Amino acid sequence: MIQGSVVLGRCQAAGSGCSGSVAGVLVGHPFDTVKVRLQVQNMEKPQYRGTLHCFQSIVKQESVLGLYRGLGSPLMGLTFINALVFGVQGNTLRALGQDSPLNQFLAGAAAGAIQCVICCPMELAKTRLQLQDAGPARTYKGSLDCLVQIYRHEGLRGINRGMVSTLLRETPSFGVYFLTYDVLTRAMGCEPDDRLLVPKLLLAGGTSGITSWLSTYPMDVVKSRLQADGLQGAPRYHGIIDCMRQSYRAEGWQVFTRGLASTLLRAFPVNAATFTTVTVVLSYTRGGEAQLDSEAVPGTSANPAGPALAQPSSL
Repeated sequence: MIQGSVVLGRCQAAGSGCSGSVAGVLVGHPFDTVKVRLQVQNMEKPQYRGTLHCFQSIVKQESVLGLYRGLGSPLMGLTFINALVFGVQGNTLRALGQDSPLNQFLAGAAAGAIQCVICCPMELAKTRLQLQDAGPARTYKGSLDCLVQIYRHEGLRGINRGMVSTLLRETPSFGVYFLTYDVLTRAMGCEPDDRLLVPKLLLAGGTSGITSWLSTYPMDVVKSRLQADGLQGAPRYHGIIDCMRQSYRAEGWQVFTRGLASTLLRAFPVNAATFTTVTVVLSYTRGGEAQLDSEAVPGTSANPAGPALAQPSSL
């Protein structure tokens, strides 16, 4: 059985995390663009009728490239985020001493909290770029230009807009994320020599992503609204509670599920690709190191069955 207590190097964590992040971003960014547009649109004058209509409208008005608006920010940021998340999660799990469901949750929550330092500014830039008008009159030329302009006008406080809501979203959701993956891979008996290993890993990763998003999705709506506030008119919200109160009064409880369909459609393939890529990269990296160790130490031999499979939660 794949165990979650094996100590892996930091370089392995970084390399596998980077590989997983690129795969995940390319698969899921169009769904994220649709999600953000649905979350922040004005329901008094709605531009989109739903997920499919939003997809169609963006492609018709802005071409397929419109779905990838703001791609640079997550593509750069998630490379560091995934390397950080998987590394922190593994080190925290090792420090806790026992690979238990509670410790899996705590290690994931710690990783989620720490990566907010990168995640919040990255998502701020992504959100602004996804919502700005197309054409030469656009406000921002790219992710870096967006952050530079925000810093010039609002300082560090502007760069970290939505930090508390991001922290409230990421901390529990990453705990659920890693806990679900660990439980599912153990329950399905993901053995290294299993012919159905990759499908099982895809199912476990995708399900983990869906469960993670469902656990904190209302806070994601609040975060998106706070980060987009003031982009098209005067600022409306004075904080998390005020945003929740105004949103609920104007649109009812349904506002906290706005864009959920697009998010879930995105969550499965993105996290399936991310977790499977990380797991496979770690497995072959570990296998290569094991072979080098066996050649360096007389009287030892590499595992004849091939490299042992590593879970992302076993960093």
